[in-house]
Amino acid sequence: MFSKIEVNGDGAAELYKWLKAEQPGEADGPDITWNFEKFLVDGGGNAAARFPPQTTPEQVAEALTQYL
Repeated sequence: MFSKIEVNGDGAAELYKWLKAEQPGEADGPDITWNFEKFLVDGGGNAAARFPPQTTPEQVAEALTQYL
């Protein structure tokens, strides 16, 4: 559970392949650009949103309210 995994490329973990396919991101393509990139998964198990690394927890909380 706490081992290092790949998030981009051919060896990417299945979870991250799915997240990137559902929420491809902006401009530079679907690859995760930095380790503080965030994904929001709703109660139905759908990848609902993707946030760039600079997004604060407070900004994620604002988006979260529409899924409660």
